[in-house]
Amino acid sequence: MKMFSRSVVATLLVAAGLAQAEVAVIVNPAAHASPTRAEVANLFLGKDKSLIGIDQKDWTPTKDIFYTAVTSKNESQLKAYWSSLIFTGKGQPLAAVDGDAAVVARVASDAKAIGYVDSAAVNDQVKVLFTVP
Repeated sequence: MKMFSRSVVATLLVAAGLAQAEVAVIVNPAAHASPTRAEVANLFLGKDKSLIGIDQKDWTPTKDIFYTAVTSKNESQLKAYWSSLIFTGKGQPLAAVDGDAAVVARVASDAKAIGYVDSAAVNDQVKVLFTVP
C-alpha cells in the first residue's frame, strides 16, 4: 500500500509541474526597445507609454503568472489599481484581446506592441524578451 501511495504522489507532483505554464513576454522582431522586467511592469501598469501593451481579457493562469511575477499584483489588486486610476482620471486600462493567439497576432503586426503569452504560443513572428515560470 505504501508503494502505491508513493507512486500516486509522485505522479501528481509530476502532473502539477507540467500544468504550470511558462509565460513569455513578447515584442515584434522589428521593435527597437528591449525593456527590462521593471520597465515591462511599468508598461502594463500604464506608467510608461513607450510601447503599446496588449493585455489578455480574461484572468487566465497565463495572466495570473504574468501579473504576479512581473507587477507583483494579483487579480483583485490589479482591479483596485485600475479603478483608482480611472476614478481619478489618471489612466485607462490597456487594450485587451481574447487569448494567446490574438496577442501574438497583435504584437506581430505592430512594431510598438508588447504582450505576454503562454510560451507554447510563441512563433517566429514575435521575439521573446524574457520568460517567467
